Amino acid sequence: MTVPYESFWPARLPRTLSYPRVPLHRLLEVAAEFYPDKTAINYYGCPLSYRQMLEQVYQLAGALAARGLQQGDRVALYMQNTPHYVVAFYGVLRAGGVVVPINPMLTGHELLFLLQDSEATGLITTSDLYPRVAAVAEQTGLRFVVTGTYQDYLLKKPTLPLPDTVLGASGLESGVLTWRDVLQENQSPPAVQVTPEQFCFLPYTSGSTGVPKGCMHTHQTVMANLISSYYWLTNTVSSVHLATLPLFHVTGLVHSMLAPLYAGATVVLLTRWDKRAALEAIEKYRCTHWVNITTMLIDFLTIPDLSGRDLSSLVLVGGGGAPLPEAVGRRWEELTGLRYVEGYGMTETISQTHFNPPDRPKLQCIGIPDFNVDARIVDVESGAELPPGMAGELVISGPEVFLGYWKRPQETSASFIELNGKKFFRTGDIARMDEEGYFYIVDRTKRMINAAGYKVWPAEVESHLYQHPAVLEACVVGVAHPVRVEEVRAYVVLREGYRGKIAPEELINWCKERMAPYKYPRQVVFVDSLPRTATGKVNWRQVQETARQE
Repeated sequence: MTVPYESFWPARLPRTLSYPRVPLHRLLEVAAEFYPDKTAINYYGCPLSYRQMLEQVYQLAGALAARGLQQGDRVALYMQNTPHYVVAFYGVLRAGGVVVPINPMLTGHELLFLLQDSEATGLITTSDLYPRVAAVAEQTGLRFVVTGTYQDYLLKKPTLPLPDTVLGASGLESGVLTWRDVLQENQSPPAVQVTPEQFCFLPYTSGSTGVPKGCMHTHQTVMANLISSYYWLTNTVSSVHLATLPLFHVTGLVHSMLAPLYAGATVVLLTRWDKRAALEAIEKYRCTHWVNITTMLIDFLTIPDLSGRDLSSLVLVGGGGAPLPEAVGRRWEELTGLRYVEGYGMTETISQTHFNPPDRPKLQCIGIPDFNVDARIVDVESGAELPPGMAGELVISGPEVFLGYWKRPQETSASFIELNGKKFFRTGDIARMDEEGYFYIVDRTKRMINAAGYKVWPAEVESHLYQHPAVLEACVVGVAHPVRVEEVRAYVVLREGYRGKIAPEELINWCKERMAPYKYPRQVVFVDSLPRTATGKVNWRQVQETARQE
C-alpha cells in the first residue's frame, strides 16, 4: 500500500528493517570486540573504554548471580545519569534479570510503591539516594542493595562543570555493599540462555487512575527501536553523542545510550542538565548528535554568547516531549544551519514510533511513522479509521509495542484495538494526519499534564492531596507555561475548620516533600466549590477549560 509520505522518506534508507535475533547485551559484546580501546563513555572527562565496560558488566552479572539473582528477577536502577547506570543495565540483562528503571526524583513512598509492585529483588543506586532506599528497604522484598559513589568514575580534575548533585554527594557509611566491592569480587557471569522474546525491561508510566503501571518490554521490542534510531539518526562509529536526557527515561535510554553503544560511538554523559556544561561538551568533545527535550533547547538558546561559540560539529539535533515553538526552531536553524528533528513515542513503545525525516522536518509536528510502524487515526468512539485532515485517536502497531501492563490484564486488554485483524495500541492522544502523511498531536483523550516532557497524571496528584487533613476536595489541571509547556495547578476546597487558617504555599510545600519535583503543584487555588457533572463527579474538563481561558 502506498502511503503519502513515501516521497519524503529519508534518502538512502530502506522502508523496513530486520532486527538482530540476539539479547541486548550481545550488542555490547560485539562492540567491545570490534572497538575494545575506544571510549564508550566520557564522564566529565573520565573515559571508560568498551573493553573496561564489558569487563565490569561481566563482573556485576557474576556478583548478582552469586547473590541469588534468578532469570526473570527484577532489579531496580535508582540513580542519576552515571556510568554505574550503563554498566548496571547491561549487567542485569547479562545475568538474565529484568531492569526496573526508577526516576531518581521520586520520594520515599513513591519508590516504595514501585519496588513492591515490581517485586524487585535487588536495587542499585548511588550514595546521594541511598538514604531514601534505606528508609524503605525493610518494607520490600529486596535481597541486596549495591551503592556506588560518583567518585567511582570521576577524574581528580573533571573537564566539565560538575552539578551540585555530584559535588554535594556524601560518602557511604560502613556496612553498605559498595559498587567497588562488588566489582572487585571478580565473579564470572552466569551461564544463562536469554532469548529475544524474554521479558527484560519494566519502565513505569503513571496511569489515568493515579496508579503507576509497569510496561513489559522484551529484548526484541527494545531492539526494534534502538536499531531504528541507529539508522534514522545516522549513527556511525565516529559519532559523539551528548547525553543530557535521563537514562531512566525511554528516550534517553534508546537514543543516548543503546543506539550509540550499538554503533561503537562515544557517549558524553552528563549527570544533570546544565546548559553551560552542555555547550562546553559540544565544543571540547566535538559532539555530533544531541537528542533532547524541547525545554532543554529553549534553555540552551538563552546562553548570552552562544552565537560566538563553536557548534559546527553537530550534525543532528532533535527530540520531543512537547512541540518546539516555531520561533525557537527558526532561531536554532539560523544559528547552526540545522533543522530540529521532532519525534513522538511513549513508554509503551520504548520511545519513538514517529520521527520527522531529517532532511524534510516540519515544526510542531511529530513526523511520519518510522520503520515497520503502522499508525492510523481512528474515531474515539467507534474505532473507525478516519481520512487525512480529521482528528481522532492515534493507534499504533509495530515491533516496539510492549507486551502489556505488569499484573494488569484488564488495563492491558482495554489498551488495544483490532483493525482488519491487526492489533493496535491505543495511545490516548488525539492526532491528525495531513495530506503528505505527517502526523500532528492536537489533544488527549486521557487526562494528562505535560510538565517539561514528564507525564503528570492529575489523579495521582489528587490522591496525595486528599491525604492532607485540610483538603476536602481537589481537582488538578495543567496550565500553560512558557518554558515547561504546562504547570501543575490544584484547585482545592478546604474543610470547614481550615478555611482562612492555611495558605496555598503551605500546601505546596507539603506536596513538595511527598512528590517528585515535576509532579507537585506549583500553584494551589482555594475555591468554595468545584463544578460537577450530571452524575455528581467533579467536572475536571470544565475546570481545565476555565484555567486555559485565564
